[in-house]
Formats: sequence, C-alpha cells, structure tokens
Amino acid sequence: MKQKKQEEDSLIKIENFMDYNKTLKVEDKTFEKLMFIYSIAIRELETKIQILKDEFKIFYDYDLIDHINTRIKTPESIIHKMKKRNIRLTYQNMIANINDIAGIRIVCPLKKDVFSMKDLIEKIPGVHVLKEKDYITYPKESGYSSYHLIIEMPILVTQKTIYVKVEVQIRTIAMDFWANLEHKVKYKAQEEISKKESKEWVNYAKMIRKLDNKMMLLN
Repeated sequence: MKQKKQEEDSLIKIENFMDYNKTLKVEDKTFEKLMFIYSIAIRELETKIQILKDEFKIFYDYDLIDHINTRIKTPESIIHKMKKRNIRLTYQNMIANINDIAGIRIVCPLKKDVFSMKDLIEKIPGVHVLKEKDYITYPKESGYSSYHLIIEMPILVTQKTIYVKVEVQIRTIAMDFWANLEHKVKYKAQEEISKKESKEWVNYAKMIRKLDNKMMLLN
C-alpha cells in the first residue's frame, strides 16, 4: 500500500513539474526545457509504436502500419495559435490549451487497421486518453478523414513520471494521400479556393472512402 502511494506521488502533470505561470518567451531556458520534455514524449511513443509494427510483422506476418511521422510544433506556430484563440501567452496556458505541440501520425494500409491501432494505443501501459474524435465514421465537411486521439504519455524526468500530452492521428494510406494534397492546395495556395473547387475535394474524399472500403473487402 505504501509503495502504491509513493508511485502515485511520483506521477505529476507537466504543468506541475516547474513554475510555468509566467510569460512565454521563446528565447528563454524554460521554453527550451519544455520542448525537450515534449520531444521525449514523442520519442517514447514512437518507439512503442515501432515495436508494435515490428511485432505484427514478425509474429503475424502482417503489416499493420505502413509508416510513422512525428513532429514538434515550432515556437512561431504555437504563439500564432495562442494569439488566434486569444490565449494569454504563459507557459501554463500553452500546456493546458495547446494539445498538438507534440504530434505523431500513424498511416495504416486498411481502414480496419486504423481501429486496431487505436485500440492498441489505448492499451499501452500508463497512457491516458483525454479526447478522441472519429473523423473516419463521421468525416469533416471538407471530406477530411482520420482518427484523432489526445493522450497523456508518461515519461521519466529526474526520477519523476510526468504526463505529457501528445496528439495522435491514425489514417489509411488513401486518407493520407488525400489529406496531404488537400493541405498543399488549400493552405499553400496564394488565392482562396472557390466553392466549386472545395466541392470537388469533398467528392475526391468520397472516392477515397469508397476505395478504402473496396480494398478492405478485397483483402
């Protein structure tokens, strides 16, 4: 019982690890330390997912995962997002409100693999699921499809287990193809996309969903 209490005492939220209730400044040491903590979390999760990928290949001769991408938001992107949402620029507010500072994208061959992967992530020891959104069963109006999770990933820093938020996106190869092209066209374009062009992208997304369903039946 005493050991369990000691273990619970060692589990802390990232915002309680240090005094973060001060103004966010990209150039100071606090920001650097925070980004290091987020980078540890994403490395830990990527390693665990890579092990799952290898396990399915070796034990079941099945490619559950096609590829994995990770990223840490840039300071400029974090500040821009906070200003856009009228969030006061403090470290505490950043940690509490910006859930996608650390992100990982898992691309699977088939739609059924996405849901299998989601279940496996939820079963990783110590992982807490905070939010989930099923944009596969219920796609966005734009046509976007993916499964999103916001999780807390436990990491060990200075002999304390800290929970760090990580955004997880799981999608099929076909969904990833559509999302990457749509992002490049819509968000990198010099001019605003017309309603007609937006409608065309929605139609392409529907074609992608049909393709995913067909591939699953063939498999």
